[in-house]
Amino acid sequence: MLQPIIRPEGVRAHVGIIGGSGLYDPGIVEKPVEVKVDTPYGSPSDYIIVGDVRGVKVAFLPRHGRGHRIPPHMINYRANIWALKALGVKWVVSVSAVGSLRWDYKPGDFVVPDQFIDMTKNRRFYTFYDGPATVHVSMADPFCEDLRSKILEVGSKLGYTIHPRGTYICIEGPRFSTRAESRVWKDVFKADIIGMTLVPEVNLACEAQLCYATIAMVTDYDVWAERPVTAEEVARVMAENVAKARNLLYELIPLLEGEPDPGRCSCCKALEYAIV
Repeated sequence: MLQPIIRPEGVRAHVGIIGGSGLYDPGIVEKPVEVKVDTPYGSPSDYIIVGDVRGVKVAFLPRHGRGHRIPPHMINYRANIWALKALGVKWVVSVSAVGSLRWDYKPGDFVVPDQFIDMTKNRRFYTFYDGPATVHVSMADPFCEDLRSKILEVGSKLGYTIHPRGTYICIEGPRFSTRAESRVWKDVFKADIIGMTLVPEVNLACEAQLCYATIAMVTDYDVWAERPVTAEEVARVMAENVAKARNLLYELIPLLEGEPDPGRCSCCKALEYAIV
């Protein structure tokens, strides 16, 4: 067990990785230290692992805490994003497990979503700005196109099945959808994948002016498919996906050494016209 640094002055990182279900330790960080970051919003999900990946300083945070201690509706999203920002992070790569709402997005595939639909409820905090400042950030294009393109480039080079677009519908959880709900998400809303953790993480990253994108790992078909899924099947696909995600991150991180392309990214200026 690493000894956590309680006051992380001088500890900095350029790339943040938020690990989802199954990815509680990146396994690729050299010279890691554990950092405890205090925030105005309380404690993040866990200590943050900071170290080197191929010469780039990386901060890794398990979204649910190591051991999957925190359900999706109880995650302190504001503390997580604030802590990464405080460490100097510029790029944030979110890794999450999702269900599929279409036959051609198969278990084992990756999706890099470009849109989302928010069906979460009122247990979550969606903004850093509760007053007196009021902020209305644009979420028309909620993900960083520069980062998305880099993820897709690496995934394709590795030979993974990685879908370049998709609408992620985020539900409250921790329960799964009913069959009726699942058919609505698929047939009425025309969403492609479903999960429980994208919102408000993506909103807060935008307010923090961080370049954010998601690597969504498909573990199974949602219940619309009327195809029973066993825990063993999900565990097997999850293990395979996590191994591939680590490889993808290892190849991706060197591409994030520099600054984002301002012509392909509006994240860095998200507050420019948002503050009222």
